[in-house]
Amino acid sequence: MPDFMLVCKSYRGDLARVRRLLDTLAPHNPQGLPTVVIVPSDDLPLFRDGLAGQRHELVSDEDVVRSHPKASSKQLLDRYKRTPGYRSQQVIKSDAWRLLGCDSCLCVDSDTVFLRDVGRADFLHPDGHPYTLMHQSRDLLQLAVDRGHPGVAKHFREESQRLKSLFGRIGPDYDFGPQPLLWSSRVWNDLDQRFLEPRGWTLWDAIDHVPTEIRWYGEALLAYQSIPLAPIEPLFRVYHHDWQWLAMRRLGETPEKLADQFLGVVYQSNWEFELDAPGTRSALSRVSRQFKRFRRRLENML
Repeated sequence: MPDFMLVCKSYRGDLARVRRLLDTLAPHNPQGLPTVVIVPSDDLPLFRDGLAGQRHELVSDEDVVRSHPKASSKQLLDRYKRTPGYRSQQVIKSDAWRLLGCDSCLCVDSDTVFLRDVGRADFLHPDGHPYTLMHQSRDLLQLAVDRGHPGVAKHFREESQRLKSLFGRIGPDYDFGPQPLLWSSRVWNDLDQRFLEPRGWTLWDAIDHVPTEIRWYGEALLAYQSIPLAPIEPLFRVYHHDWQWLAMRRLGETPEKLADQFLGVVYQSNWEFELDAPGTRSALSRVSRQFKRFRRRLENML
C-alpha cells in the first residue's frame, strides 16, 4: 500500500455525496493520490454500482474491525454491530491504518468538495510526516456567540477539558480539526500502546468514554510526540452549521473566492440534506430541517 492516501468513511445514505467528492477530486488530483472508501459490507454492492468508473478502492467496515491484532475479531465485530453509527464510524476511520498499511492519510468525510489541485506537499512536511491541524477556533466560536449560539463555545471548552484531564495536560483548548483530518498511524499506535492497552481498553472504549476521535488523536500527539509537531490551520472551509454558511454567504463568501485560501469546502450533512439518499431521514426530519433553514435565512436578513 502507498504511504499516504485519502480515506473516506461512508454509508449508503451518503452515496451521492461520495460521488460528488470523487467527481470534484478527479480533476484536482494530478499526482494520482490513492483514495479508499470504507463502507459497511452490506453497502458494498450499492457503492460498486454507484461509483462505477470512479478512481477509488472499496473496503468494508468489517475488514477494518478484523484487522485489529490484539482482540477477538468476533468480540469487536459484536461491539461494532451494537455501537451507534455516529460512534462506530469514528473508530473505523481511526483504525483504518491497520488494514490499509499507510503511514499517514487525509481522512475526508463524504460531504467534502475539492476546489483546486492537491498534492502530497499540501499535507506532508518535507521530512515526510503529516502536518498537524491545531488551532483554537476563535473565529468560529466568536461567530457562534455573535449569532446567538453560545452553547457551541461551551461544548468546545467542556469537551476539550475532558480529554486534557485524561492526559494530564494543562493549557489552551485546541481544535485538532475540523475534517478533512491529517493523521499519522504512529500517533494512533502510540495512543493504543501507551494509553489504551495499560487500561485494558481498545479505541471502542475510548470513543464510548469521550466520543471525539479528533481530540483523542490531538491530545495523544501532544502527550507522546509520536511525530514532530508542525501545526497548520484548516485546509478546507467547513460549514459546521447552516447559520454559519448563511452568515458567510451574506458576507460574500463563495466557492470561487475560497479557492485562494482553501483546498476545498465541506457542507456538513447534518444540515445539507439535499443529497440524502431516499429513506435515509424521516419526512418529519426533512420538514424540520427545511423550516430551520428558512428561519435562519430570515435571521440573517435582519
